[in-house]
Amino acid sequence: MKPTSQENHVSRETVRLPTQLFYTSPFTVKGRLRSFRHAAMGFWFVLRSQHNAWLHAIATGLALVLAAVLHFSVRPFTAGEWCALAIAIVQVWVAETFNTGLEILAEAITNEQHPVLKIAKDVAAAAVLISALGAIVVGAVLFLPPLVQVIQAAFWPE
Repeated sequence: MKPTSQENHVSRETVRLPTQLFYTSPFTVKGRLRSFRHAAMGFWFVLRSQHNAWLHAIATGLALVLAAVLHFSVRPFTAGEWCALAIAIVQVWVAETFNTGLEILAEAITNEQHPVLKIAKDVAAAAVLISALGAIVVGAVLFLPPLVQVIQAAFWPE
């Protein structure tokens, strides 16, 4: 028997969440600054505790230095190229921080091996890998043409 449209309809009252449970304090500048402090503490935790984050930090630094050197010595990067580089870097950091958060939550739930938690952690790690591979592609597209130009000028001057 097919349900009627009234049976499918969910009233707003049944899905409405009481906002007073979630937003108990008014907006304040002090509260926003506290939120930024907590976010900075979380990022600092990722940097301190995750070996892969150290690799991301090194890769970020190298990519930015290489971009600046190529920008000033070979050819200026366009605003779009700088944006692509920034987005690629940020996506890796976002994936890494979410992955770390998920791992910590999984450990808080249980210290024992659990097959579902393993899958969740593997999927989160895959997200980091996918974003890092994407960043490598962006880096190759941005850096290889000017690097080839530098190598050609060094070994085969006209």
